Amino acid sequence: QGQLVESGVGLVQPGGSLRLSCVASGFGSIGRFTMKWYRQNLAGDREEVATILSPGDETRYADPVKGRFSISKDSAKKTLYLDMNDLKPDDTAIYCCHLPPWSWGQGTQVTVSS
Repeated sequence: QGQLVESGVGLVQPGGSLRLSCVASGFGSIGRFTMKWYRQNLAGDREEVATILSPGDETRYADPVKGRFSISKDSAKKTLYLDMNDLKPDDTAIYCCHLPPWSWGQGTQVTVSS
């Protein structure tokens, strides 16, 4: 059974940057899969943040993060990334990686605060 493990928990000041990583094990090559990042804020609202499609690696982003976040994956390292720039307090949330339809990471906390 596959497993997703995120890393990159952090406290960042507004305007700062952070990279999240999600290591996938037990799935074989992640190059075959569409993968996603979700986030859930303190109010419990869940939002699909970014998607990288397979095949082709086309990327899609939620409007609040367009131009600031970038999703990518390294198949050799079996790792999904989320590069986050110009972070805002509203980006504060637990971020989870997702390999549809059933696999989820445990989540990692990102706090943006001065």
